[in-house]
Amino acid sequence: MEIQFKKPVLEDRELIKHYLSLQQSRSCELTFGNIYLWSCHYKVKFAVVEDMLIFQSADETSYSFPIGRREGVKAALETLINHAKERGAEFKLHMVTPGQFDILEELYPGRFEIEYDRDDADYVYEAEKLASLSGKKYHGKKNHINKFKRMYPDWSYEPLNDENVEDCFQMALLWRRENGCEADREKNAEMCVALNSLRLYKELGFCGGVLRVNGQVAAFTVGEPVSDDTMVVHIEKAMSDIQGAYTMINQQFVQHECMDYQYVNREDDVGEEGLRQAKLSYHPAFLVEKGTVTQKADI
Repeated sequence: MEIQFKKPVLEDRELIKHYLSLQQSRSCELTFGNIYLWSCHYKVKFAVVEDMLIFQSADETSYSFPIGRREGVKAALETLINHAKERGAEFKLHMVTPGQFDILEELYPGRFEIEYDRDDADYVYEAEKLASLSGKKYHGKKNHINKFKRMYPDWSYEPLNDENVEDCFQMALLWRRENGCEADREKNAEMCVALNSLRLYKELGFCGGVLRVNGQVAAFTVGEPVSDDTMVVHIEKAMSDIQGAYTMINQQFVQHECMDYQYVNREDDVGEEGLRQAKLSYHPAFLVEKGTVTQKADI
């Protein structure tokens, strides 16, 4: 059968959000904002198959796990298996979580295997702990906060809004110049996403936070809910010459925008050792693992 995959556009927001709302996933990929903003870079496309939402990889070699009501999973999977077979391709699923693989194993016992990629795992934290930074484990973070407040007594925090979004945009442009993003394809793509997240923050339903020092934007962050109990932080940028700005915007955003949620997903580390250590230093409650599913060779 022919499946018409298409690039997501803003007009698809309500359709895609409808299917995403039918399952409670904490995976950072499963928000409309993430899907839309990164679709230009990764060339992701989607289709509705058997009343389930499906994403296809840029190279058209794999699919996402069907998203929607649990009872629709098998029919969608059968259609995808046949679709791959008709194209003479190996059936493959990407970014599959352990919970999704459990469903797959229940439907097709022993037929598939999964290989998890540590670089893709999301770091999920308890919101209360990020907000309070209390206890011995967070002693170093609390020291950074206290030092920031001593060094910059005129600091202030604001929610992202129409009055300060342009200031954030200009700060992001400065950050891009100072960090050599033009010469690095991945960094440049990330900054394009950051700039578009600011430009379209209302259309995408984002919330954000802005940290000022001496009246100038020192850091900003942008996120959106991924489920009833989890907020995802998509973008976080701070000026490197403002000591403690990253630690401060992290805490302030959680305190002001995330306390209605139990968890905060701060996304993956893309395999960068420095970023991995930074994320581990905040002591995640758990990781959302994701892997690639293929059919077992002996089947």
